[in-house]
Amino acid sequence: MPSTGTLLTASELVAAYSSGELSPVEATKASLDVIEQHDKEFNAFTLVDPEVALDQARASEERWREGNPIGWLDGVPASIKDMFLTQGWPTLRGSVCIDRDQPWEVDSPVTARMRENGLVLLGKTTTPELGWKGVTDNPLDGITRNPWNPALTPGGSSGGSAVAVATGMSELSVGTDGGGSVRIPASFCGIVGFKPTAGRVPLFPASPFGALAHAGPMARSVDDVALLLDVLATTDHRDPSALAPPIGTYREAVRRDVRGLRAAFSPALGYIDVDPEVAQAVVSTVAALTEAGLSVEEADPGFADPVEAFDVLWSTGAAKWLDSFPAGSEERIDQGLRRVWEQGRTYSASDYLDAQATRAALGIHMGEFHLRYDVLITPTMPIQPFEAGHDVPPGSGLESWPQWTRFTYPFNMTQQPAITVPAGFTSQGLPVGLQIVGPRHSDDLVLAVAKLVEEIRPWATDRPAGSPR
Repeated sequence: MPSTGTLLTASELVAAYSSGELSPVEATKASLDVIEQHDKEFNAFTLVDPEVALDQARASEERWREGNPIGWLDGVPASIKDMFLTQGWPTLRGSVCIDRDQPWEVDSPVTARMRENGLVLLGKTTTPELGWKGVTDNPLDGITRNPWNPALTPGGSSGGSAVAVATGMSELSVGTDGGGSVRIPASFCGIVGFKPTAGRVPLFPASPFGALAHAGPMARSVDDVALLLDVLATTDHRDPSALAPPIGTYREAVRRDVRGLRAAFSPALGYIDVDPEVAQAVVSTVAALTEAGLSVEEADPGFADPVEAFDVLWSTGAAKWLDSFPAGSEERIDQGLRRVWEQGRTYSASDYLDAQATRAALGIHMGEFHLRYDVLITPTMPIQPFEAGHDVPPGSGLESWPQWTRFTYPFNMTQQPAITVPAGFTSQGLPVGLQIVGPRHSDDLVLAVAKLVEEIRPWATDRPAGSPR
């Protein structure tokens, strides 16, 4: 797997800028070099703009020289998933049905906050069409591949962002997560991916996937995720569901001492078949957490798989969006997405409201569960990465992506914060992720527990022998 020319996290980059050991221009050129050398193999980016990136880097370099950086991440090379509106760049969302030749004059809240804080925007990362599934391929860009083994999928739908961060093409990225789309690829690519509480990161335009839709930071360390969340977690008048600004900062909250807190460990949520090597890596990390002082008890939250309600909410959202597409789009879109479109059209308003009621009941159930436990720990994924170019593992007999992402989408329905952090590797050298879920609005707590996991399973020492990063 290729690596960045700096081999530094975003936090380390900023420290190097401050000391004068490194400049934003040097870091940006290093990222652009890695993209140039390796992205043809991995297909993480749908758009790269070196001229704009270097202009931003030079402006940042001048600010650092004068001692006036405009944010904690000023000058850090970053990317954004091609689901976020970006002034001056098209937002095609992986679709050949969206007209590239139109004015692109608006920044989403995510893009605007990153610009305002001085991050260097390298470009936009690949997504399945409309971010509809748990892998990353689309009719516009083709197949995105896992940096640990290019024959395998990186997961999705924020697969391009995960690959960009894992390879060092981009120090940071922001993805969307409607059913696991930040956490799935972060787990498969061995990075940190955080889905904050719904509304913590404002969205505009409003997602047709409604209450399921979140946006979240992706990075190679928990500290970097916290720093990026500080940038993103501000209000925006265009999102009426956005939360009030946090009282403190996440960069400080991540250092909270969580030893002694109560954690439930659910190895299978009571109904999921888990790959033995994945299970072993997670169990080993949970045992290490116990030794580190977290009070861990094995306990399932006690709900049944909510996939039927999730499918209603997901497919009706997709159908609403696709109904606005030009005539003839049925033949041009991802044909799996077409089936979701057709499925969504079959549901009534009553079906949708029933699914919303199920979602609300699940949220209440988890709220009661967290009266007993501060956090819930699970595997992030029940399986290892599988062959790229397939929506489900070949030969599995599965029919849809939610059938192999059963640890993630329930917590979109409940709108809880959930993070994945690296927990080890399989015998084939593939990353395994551990998921930490907290009560709504406990983003700071989830980050602090994730930081403890990172300390006991350090990325730098927990890689397989000979791994290139």
